[in-house]
Amino acid sequence: MSESAEADTSDRTTGAPLPEPPDDLLAATPEAAYLWGRVAADGSVAGDVVSVRVGDAEAAERVAALFGARDVDREREVTEREYAHNTAVTRTSDEFVVTAETPAARRASAAFGLPTDGEESGGYRLSALDDHRRQLLRGLVEGCGTVCYKSDANAVGISFVHDDEALLATVRDHLDAAPVDAPYGDLNESSSGGYWFGVADDAGPALGEWLYEGSEESGLFAPQRRRKTRRSIERVREGDEGGDE
Repeated sequence: MSESAEADTSDRTTGAPLPEPPDDLLAATPEAAYLWGRVAADGSVAGDVVSVRVGDAEAAERVAALFGARDVDREREVTEREYAHNTAVTRTSDEFVVTAETPAARRASAAFGLPTDGEESGGYRLSALDDHRRQLLRGLVEGCGTVCYKSDANAVGISFVHDDEALLATVRDHLDAAPVDAPYGDLNESSSGGYWFGVADDAGPALGEWLYEGSEESGLFAPQRRRKTRRSIERVREGDEGGDE
């Protein structure tokens, strides 16, 4: 790759390169694990078309890069959503939908048990991606997870929210198998009609650090989400140091 080409694929904010598109979107690679984690968490498959919803332009650029030279569109949307834990609260935000046309969409739906053509639930057979669980969980967190700093408890709050209970069961299975201790609470119904569960507060920093370890080199991350996670962890560490004085 030439020097100018490397510059063209740099992340505008972090300096990290954009991820390389895998030769085979269904092969067990870190790139495929991250991509299909994002699709499962906040995407859809319809025929040969796969769509992924992301929170900002930088994240859209990174997801689009994984599809390589395939026919890819990025469409900006302004959405208003009810807050999952309190439907009286709504939030308006800019989002992007990355859409790609590829025969791998149908094959991925069958291979990984993703819902297709409007199905409400899937089987989520993601065990083929177990060797890249970190990237898979990172895609799932960025797609249907929330990360925040909880000032009252000086903790990192990590929770998962989704309409499909089966997907959240899959997330819990992968948390159980992760090399970091990530206990979580019971599954609850959200006021918006879906389901959610939260990771234990004291496990948040270690889980967040593990999730993004090595991401700078691979480029497999949403910059805004990574910054928020890292800053939340930093605030916890700063609070712990202050409490020891």
